[in-house]
Order: sequence, then C-alpha cells, then structure tokens
Amino acid sequence: MSSLSRARVARRIAAGAAYGGGGIGLVGAAAVGLVLAEVQLAKRHVGNGHAHAPRADGLYGYAYAVQDGPPLRLTMLGDSTAAGQGVHRARQTPGALLASGLAAVAERPVEMCNVALPGAQSDDLDRQVAIALADTSRVPDVCVIMIGANDVTHRMPPTRSVRHLSAAVRRLRTAGAEVVVGTCPDLGTVEQVQQPLRWLARRASRQLAAAQTIGTVEQGARTVSLGDLLGPEFEANPRELFGPDNYHPSAEGYATAAMAVLPTVCAALGLWPADEERPDVSRREGFLPVARAAAEAASEPGTEVTAAMPTGPRGPWALLKRRRRRRVPATDPAPAPTPSA
Repeated sequence: MSSLSRARVARRIAAGAAYGGGGIGLVGAAAVGLVLAEVQLAKRHVGNGHAHAPRADGLYGYAYAVQDGPPLRLTMLGDSTAAGQGVHRARQTPGALLASGLAAVAERPVEMCNVALPGAQSDDLDRQVAIALADTSRVPDVCVIMIGANDVTHRMPPTRSVRHLSAAVRRLRTAGAEVVVGTCPDLGTVEQVQQPLRWLARRASRQLAAAQTIGTVEQGARTVSLGDLLGPEFEANPRELFGPDNYHPSAEGYATAAMAVLPTVCAALGLWPADEERPDVSRREGFLPVARAAAEAASEPGTEVTAAMPTGPRGPWALLKRRRRRRVPATDPAPAPTPSA
C-alpha cells in the first residue's frame, strides 16, 4: 500500500472517530475465520497478556534534588508495553528508563507514576486518565501513552480505538499536561504469528498507528512511531530484543523504545536543543499534511509527528521529524518517602 493510500485510510478512520462514524474494518470478512484460528494459536504460545509488570513508581534523578523547583511529573498510560511487562526489574521498564533519561536531560528529579494496565485496550484510557488527574494539584507535566496492540488483536473497530485515544489526549491536554503517544507497534514481526495473520497484523497495525497519529496531533500532542518496538530491529534480533515469552520486549527492547521516545518527551517540555527543532532536509524532515505525515511515520519507526500550521491547502499540517536517539540510563527509583505521622 502506498503512503498516499495509507494516508487516505488513516484520514477516513480518524474522521470516523471524530464524527461518530461506524467501524472501518481492518480485516476482510472472508479472512475472519482463519485469522481467529491463527490468533488463538498465537495466544497459546505467548499467553493472554494479563501478567504483572514490575512496579517502578518513584523518584528518579534524586541526585538533582538539591536544585530549586519541584520534580517534574511523568505519568505512563496504556497497555503491557507501557507497564513494562516482560522484564523483572523496575529499572528496565520504559517508565523508569524515560524518567531516568528525562532527569539527566533536565537536571531535575522526575517523579514517575505508571497507571498502565497489561492487557488494556484503548477504552481503558478513560479510567487511567481519571487516575492520572485525580489530584488536581499534581497534574503531570508530561504523559506518555502506549496503546493499540490489544485493539488490533481483539479487533476493536479502529474508529472506536482512535475516538478513545483522542478523548484521553484531549482531557490530559486540557488539564495542562504535555502528551506523547507511542503509536501501535508492528505486530507482524511476532515470531509466533503465522501467515496470513502476519501480513494482516502488519497492515492493521500500521493503519491504526497512522490514524492514532492524526487523532493525537489534532489534539495538540505528539506521536512517535513504535514500529521498531516490534519492528525491523526486533525482527532482525528477536533473541536480544524480545522477552522470554517471545512477545513482549526484553530489557534491551524496552531500552530501544525508550531511546526513540525520550527526545520527543524532552522536546515537548522545551528541553531539547533549539537548533534540533528546525526540520533537517538532509534527514527528510519537513512539513506535510497531517494524514501524509501520519502515513509516513507509521511505516518508519522512531518518527515523530507534531502539530504545525493549523490549516493549509489540504487541511491541517504537521511537522515530521526523525530525531537522533539518545541512550537512556537505567537507575532504580529512590525509596518512596515515609508518610509523616
């Protein structure tokens, strides 16, 4: 499928989400029986995705606590990928890695809270956002959402999926938080998934990722394509980048994802070098209609899309960037403070 075709599909899905249209199927009806059989076979190999993830909430970069000002607040929302399922140490989870990296860049401590739920679909984001915003005096400075894989495997209509994500982003932005969405990963690289489900899963993943990007950017937030979370690097190095269940990322896999997301998180908070905010033509960065930018990002992992000009000849425009990745340190959180009597 060409990038223009992907852009048209993504725009149709996003429009359906925005205006309450019916579901646009990602899988043809003739293939449903075979797909369901393949899904059940894959599930027997990888499990049902509802296992626990290490608890990584806490204060990171506490060596910077002597600096003036309160800690930055980072909240993780989403599914098992955001929760960090597949690793055994808190410091190996994406939330811990992002908090450590953000603290190093900002030279400020970062308080990280993770409300993500393994097995969650996009319709759980309403509950998670309510938790994240429960204390109005402690609104997160930045929220990272990783969601979409379970929407594909459970065949949630993509218009419904994007509608829930857009609503969550809108609530967080209205509350004052910056938002970065890691879009649906490429499920076509999971080893246990066989053809034709592998091709269908890849196509569905990319269509949803592009539509998620449109819905997110239109709410004033940013996206990072997480195709590399289960994409080319994982396909080439499955023993290194997949965890023991061959489905969720390993510690190295989460580090790869965190390196892709961290620059965008820092940029959202105004912490990235100003000269890197300008589009670099040599890296094929630039301004595009949002649907076109979303389609290109979905097919190229690690690509950032953010809102640019509100209107243009072909509707809203966005800035597509391919940021340089930055290795993030892995540190354990500081012990939680003991409540006073």
